[in-house]
Amino acid sequence: MSRFIVTGTDTGVGKTVVAATLVAGLGASYWKPIQAGFTDGTDRERVAELSGAPADKILPEVYCLSVPASPHFAAEQDGLEIDVARLQIPDGSDPLIVEGAGGLMVPITRSALQIDVFANWGLPIILVARTALGTINHSLLSIAALKARSIPIQGVVFVGKENSDSQNTICEMGKVRQLARLPFLSPLTPPAIAQAFADYFKREDFA
Repeated sequence: MSRFIVTGTDTGVGKTVVAATLVAGLGASYWKPIQAGFTDGTDRERVAELSGAPADKILPEVYCLSVPASPHFAAEQDGLEIDVARLQIPDGSDPLIVEGAGGLMVPITRSALQIDVFANWGLPIILVARTALGTINHSLLSIAALKARSIPIQGVVFVGKENSDSQNTICEMGKVRQLARLPFLSPLTPPAIAQAFADYFKREDFA
């Protein structure tokens, strides 16, 4: 098993649920280097709860910012500037799921985009996309941005109701593979997360 970055075509597309599913299914560690907003808890806490991963596999954030906003702005509201040099992939050989903050082009600082950090890391991307209207545009733009920077793409995970034409169009035109189509899970519980990996993902896609 390897190490992957989970990012999305937009905020709120389901990255954290996908990350929790992969952590549970692959027995991976989880790391979200930048958390922006924690009134309702952090994504780290949510993944820990949903995945059932042991505490030593849930790694602490480098920055935990109070405002739910783009990291550059959230950091400024907390009176600091993010030091990109501190955003280094943790050492180790175990499987690792890294969750980004928002979409690819969100600013980390006034001079660095999140995609720049991803390019520096060089890890393969798992792109999370909605199946709803607008997903073709958002997904193909994200894929084009990744390819322009020579960032490897492991594949796309779609979240929502089946939309075979949109899903096929994105994968065919973007020349990427579909890793899974994850439906909305209700109730969203640890057993549902574990079952979702078994039902919708193939372990060999992450080998």
